[in-house]
Amino acid sequence: MEGKGLLFKIFADIDVFDIEIDEKDPEKFIQIVKGIAPTFGGINLEDIKAPEAFEIERRLKEELDIPLMHDDQHGTAIISAAGLLNACEIVGKNFSEFRIVINGAGAAAISCSRLYKKLGIHPNQMIMLDSKGVIRKDRTDLSDEKLNLLPVLMCMIWMMP
Repeated sequence: MEGKGLLFKIFADIDVFDIEIDEKDPEKFIQIVKGIAPTFGGINLEDIKAPEAFEIERRLKEELDIPLMHDDQHGTAIISAAGLLNACEIVGKNFSEFRIVINGAGAAAISCSRLYKKLGIHPNQMIMLDSKGVIRKDRTDLSDEKLNLLPVLMCMIWMMP
């Protein structure tokens, strides 16, 4: 976080304070962040695992009146999307010519797939795997976030030659 803080200062002249909160309970974490929020102009959350990350971010965005982002989700999605855009430019191709495999289905991976779709990558070009295999409609062990992702990953079973 100190390195990111330096980038904020260098590129936007924003002062950053790294605050470590040792709390595992999402509700208590939310209350702590809400309690210190009036001190800041914005909050960048870091290292909160899924599925808790989704609820914590959603609640804090609803309940705070300052900008909030979860770097694991949005920072990773922005950086990886920038990499894809640059790769397209370098090789002279567009998104319709790519297939993307996302190995992992945590907070960052889910946010990446959502952003890729917004950038124009068709859902049938993406496949996502978690620790139990391919994310697909017939699975009965999916979290709410993975179930909500199914419209993003509409066509999720590819026949391999």
